[in-house]
Amino acid sequence: MVEPAESRAELSRLSGPAASSVSLRVEELIDAGLLAEFDELLTEHVPAGVPLRGVGTGVPCPVDPVTLRVVTPSRMPGWNGFPVAEHLATRYDLPVLVENDANLMAAGEARWWPGTENLMVVKAGTGIGCGVIAGGRLHRGRGAAGDISHVRVRSGSSTVCACGHPDCLEAYASGAALMTALAEAGVTVTRPADIVTLVNDAVPEATSLVRHAGRRIGEVLTVLVNFFNPDVVAVGGSLSAAEPLLTSIRAAVWERCLPLATRDLEIAPARAGRDAALRGALLLEAALTL
Repeated sequence: MVEPAESRAELSRLSGPAASSVSLRVEELIDAGLLAEFDELLTEHVPAGVPLRGVGTGVPCPVDPVTLRVVTPSRMPGWNGFPVAEHLATRYDLPVLVENDANLMAAGEARWWPGTENLMVVKAGTGIGCGVIAGGRLHRGRGAAGDISHVRVRSGSSTVCACGHPDCLEAYASGAALMTALAEAGVTVTRPADIVTLVNDAVPEATSLVRHAGRRIGEVLTVLVNFFNPDVVAVGGSLSAAEPLLTSIRAAVWERCLPLATRDLEIAPARAGRDAALRGALLLEAALTL
């Protein structure tokens, strides 16, 4: 069973997020006509006569930067090739931004690290992603830059990922994978944030799983840190509040990376909070600074 990705509908002003939010899972978005909740936000919170500047959408999967269509989303069956931008433009007749959610997080997070030119932002939630800021600009590549979720990791046993390949990082270290493992151990959780609660309550099954997840994420980041030499690796997403995750990531990176690559490297919790992606969409669409 594929764990559903969680989505949020929000409003934002140029000065920052508006005081309004609706959280929905992808299946609920489809069942609700995809945008009904966003329409309600517009009705309730946008004063008459205030113009909308655009619509920004973050999705937890690769996005073709030319067509703005979803491309082979492993955790979103039925969405491949979906014309997100066309659908939104038809409904709202506004400029539309469609971007990978980790990229939006990176764009939003970068503003919280002034003077940092090279930044990697890891999203550890239901899935795993990574956004890359290189030379002060968001690096998209051909649309899949920073996608660490399907990097193969070492394991004593083989697990098939939602993408169909064995032993992807996401199959072992994502919130969805940890929830499945906890369920098999007789511990039921409904979302990744619940795992953090279990870790804070010193539940050994949760703590051990999170620690191993951090280790695996760190092993993948080791290659990227040696290759890219970022100034900062910021870890966000709902699992990032679990201290053993961050500690294990640091341990793996410092153990295996070259001393010069880690000498001034900072691995820290993301600073922008849960609205990082929203702020990133605002910057990319309205300010166009990255």
